[in-house]
Amino acid sequence: MNHQSALLRPDWTPATIALMILGFVVFWPLGLAMLAYILFGERLRDFKRDVNQRADGMFAGCGRHRGRYRQHFSTGNVAFDDWRRAELERLEEERRKLDEMRAEFDTYVRELRRAKDQEEFDRFMRDRNNVKRNDENGPASEFKTP
Repeated sequence: MNHQSALLRPDWTPATIALMILGFVVFWPLGLAMLAYILFGERLRDFKRDVNQRADGMFAGCGRHRGRYRQHFSTGNVAFDDWRRAELERLEEERRKLDEMRAEFDTYVRELRRAKDQEEFDRFMRDRNNVKRNDENGPASEFKTP
């Protein structure tokens, strides 16, 4: 379809004006949307094209990346690309070290909780056994008749 012969192109055509008026009559946000399309539609199309072109360039190498944030598109400057690659590798190594330290700390906290829980349980069992022994010996001896 030819761009110039489109019925709903972002321009002041009888069809777009009628749709805008109908939109205001039916539900005012529809009319406002149609007015925005008439005024800014061509700019939005250009904006969409530019964003899509940038996105295609940015994510061109995403299928081949090894690291979490690694991108393999070239800027055209070899020195900068080498520096960026070295920095990304350094950051990836730092992230790996931090992940290892977090895992070690999680293990430490888990063992600390286990020891605390074991200590509380052992105390509970000692207290419970002491109460049982006192119940068996203590109250019975108090109520004995001479």
